[in-house]
Amino acid sequence: MQVVTSTSDLAAVCQRLVSADFITVDTEFMREQTFWPELCLIQIASDAVEAIIDPLAPGIELKPLYELMAHPGVTKVFHAARQDIEIMYSKAGLIPAPIFDTQVAASVCGYGDSVSYVNLVKDITGHDIDKSSRFTDWSRRPLSDNQLVYALGDVTHLRPVYRHLKGKLDATGRTSWLAEEMADLTHPETYETRPEDAWKRLKMRTKNRKAFGVLIELAAWRERMAQAQNVPRSRVLRDEALYDIANQMPTTAEQLGGLRTLSDGFSRSQRAKDIIETVKAGLARDAKSLPQMNHARPVSAEAGATIELLKVLLKAAAAKHGVAPRLIADAEELERIAAEDEPDVLALKGWRRQLFGEDALRLKRGELALTLSRGEVSVLSAVNRT
Repeated sequence: MQVVTSTSDLAAVCQRLVSADFITVDTEFMREQTFWPELCLIQIASDAVEAIIDPLAPGIELKPLYELMAHPGVTKVFHAARQDIEIMYSKAGLIPAPIFDTQVAASVCGYGDSVSYVNLVKDITGHDIDKSSRFTDWSRRPLSDNQLVYALGDVTHLRPVYRHLKGKLDATGRTSWLAEEMADLTHPETYETRPEDAWKRLKMRTKNRKAFGVLIELAAWRERMAQAQNVPRSRVLRDEALYDIANQMPTTAEQLGGLRTLSDGFSRSQRAKDIIETVKAGLARDAKSLPQMNHARPVSAEAGATIELLKVLLKAAAAKHGVAPRLIADAEELERIAAEDEPDVLALKGWRRQLFGEDALRLKRGELALTLSRGEVSVLSAVNRT
């Protein structure tokens, strides 16, 4: 194991790695006290190289690493890559390519929709991973030998896992499935943090359209503040207070001071003045121009019966093909399939449509029947209709 603490050593390691067919990559970071993740450690390995890169080492530049991450001839293997990619995108505006996410590949291969790294390694290699250093503060220095060994294990065990899953995908003809799943993961928009879209991550707890407009403005204001100060969103304003302000819509310091979700004296702060102006901006928005609120829609008795049949069909398709049902379709998608002619949902696209979507639409049209034989659900085609 090599611990890299200088730009020259990093360049030398990356020069060796660039000739590999694939490399395994992981990062350790901290973000409990910040908005932006603080990159603390980078683990990387090929068959010939095992290295830990210290991005906190004085004077080190990560440009050689980012160039390697962009090299088209080297596959970068991650497990649950979203946060690793988010860090690289925030630091360098880079999405590694090409990439292979073993968590996504495992879900396609029938290991469930979000299998953990520990369980996947155990299942494929039989190796039990030591979890004793799991909650390390990776920003502290020096790190112990045990901590470094633990961190490196996140990429060394990933090598046999990658080979196993890649072989299984090739053997089952599901490589194209993985490519479809990776599309969202590798799209830059996935990692953009636009303040105007901050409301989308919130649960809709607003009473009406006016309150919704205020909530949108408040969420955007909080996002800008959190980004500018590099603090967690909750440090600026907790979600509970955000909903309370949106629903009560205070336009004076006195009204704001009457909210129980805010601390005593908050209404006299500069932040309170900003919130009042933000509330006014939300109230000034044209309610008709606001986005649609995703409230649960009432389901008719006919649609309810269709949904129940679709659930049975989904379980049958998932069992037949060895894929977790939630990976194929979720409850909201089943509701939309039952209620709409051909909704824009993942279940009706790509490999999901082949496994389930086409049969779901045929079942809805009465062109399929479900039957139970020896405890297993079977699908019958060409149903006679009278």
